[in-house]
Amino acid sequence: MGMIRFSLKCDAGHRFDSWFQSAEAFDKLSASGMLACSICGAPCVEKALMAPQVQNTRPDPAPAPHPAEQALAELRRRVEETADYVGPRFAREARDMHDGLVPERAIYGEARPDEARRLIEDGIPVAPLPFTPRRKSN
Repeated sequence: MGMIRFSLKCDAGHRFDSWFQSAEAFDKLSASGMLACSICGAPCVEKALMAPQVQNTRPDPAPAPHPAEQALAELRRRVEETADYVGPRFAREARDMHDGLVPERAIYGEARPDEARRLIEDGIPVAPLPFTPRRKSN
């Protein structure tokens, strides 16, 4: 359901914006004396020079890169530069490191949900990555 914004002013000259479900909703509230100035509380409120804006639910065309996307790209770059990709062997490698069977190092890869849950239950520090690892050929 869309909303419409009206610029309003009270008889004391205060101007403020308010959102309504429709122009009819504004008229009903106004006629029943249910509107008051959000600044001074004066009950006499009318539409200022009307500048209705329909709330847009679609994103603006060609949005600038989102800060979260940039942070994600940076995280991916850091992980790929500093950790070894072990693919589907992730759970086994993480467990072997935790048990001291292989030297500790930063790794990333894939694990089935049940494997990841067992690692966490066993106190092995793992964290889900907010991206799908690129498969490396090494």
